[in-house]
Amino acid sequence: MAVCYNNLWKLLIDKRMNKSELCKATGISSSTMAKLTKEEHVAMPVLERICAVLDCNIADVMEFKDLDKVKEEMQK
Repeated sequence: MAVCYNNLWKLLIDKRMNKSELCKATGISSSTMAKLTKEEHVAMPVLERICAVLDCNIADVMEFKDLDKVKEEMQK
């Protein structure tokens, strides 16, 4: 995947919050949290809610990696 949520996990540590607390505060499901943990894509409204609860920007939550690989796949 080209999505990485390591920034989110670091932010949760900084804010002394765990994944369960984030789920409760944002109203996201455990299956959505599993997608985040597996670095899978989640819907933008989910990311918006996370940013609102954590009072941060999208770059504080996620980043893209391996974009060269994505570009190669697009050219095929």
